[in-house]
Amino acid sequence: MSPTSEHKPRPFIDMLVSIIIPSVILMKFSGENALGASGALVAALAFPISWGLFELIKYRKFNFIALLGLISVLLTGGIGLLQLDNKWLAIKEAAIPGIIGIAVLISTQTRYPLVKTLLYNPTVLNVDKINQKLQELGETSTFDSRLMKATYFLAGTFFFSSVMNYILAKWIVTSPSGSEAFNEELGQMTLLSYPMIAIPSMIMMAIIFYYLWRTINGITGFSLEEIINVPEQS
Repeated sequence: MSPTSEHKPRPFIDMLVSIIIPSVILMKFSGENALGASGALVAALAFPISWGLFELIKYRKFNFIALLGLISVLLTGGIGLLQLDNKWLAIKEAAIPGIIGIAVLISTQTRYPLVKTLLYNPTVLNVDKINQKLQELGETSTFDSRLMKATYFLAGTFFFSSVMNYILAKWIVTSPSGSEAFNEELGQMTLLSYPMIAIPSMIMMAIIFYYLWRTINGITGFSLEEIINVPEQS
């Protein structure tokens, strides 16, 4: 048996542990008659931190984006507990997706553009089958140029999240950090970030994936069913 388990996406659990439970704690248990501002912040942050560490340890896979997410949570805790000016929260919220977007652009100058990690990878598509067909048709360079364009679109998605994160943080979180009101506003921001930022970003990612599939279909003639990588049933 393999020493590491296969990672299976669990979006509901991810959302519950990373968004819903921390938001409820921040909004409902930050009063002095409950956990207090600092106690509620520590309790709320413990959930995504523990879940993130569990995922990293269990599956033993370095994930640049997951690591940045973990750093983001720790920075949020630091801003609240150290009672720093809440402008740093807005800067931090914008910086994390901004850094990912920059990393995506930098990756275009390497052998491993991040679009291949996120979309054009063996867990999603039958990459070997596609590459073999591209070589047979002599269209590898054409596909690489289209893949580069998809990489720029992907970077744009993260820059969109960066701008929206900054606007949302400045709009909602106006109370001094470390206060009960700050925690409540942080919880509201976390909840609103999903429909206002995460869902539009997911739609943009889906559009990029569609563009990638249309490129593959146009060059190779493969249908989506022929290139989607379906896990073998044990």
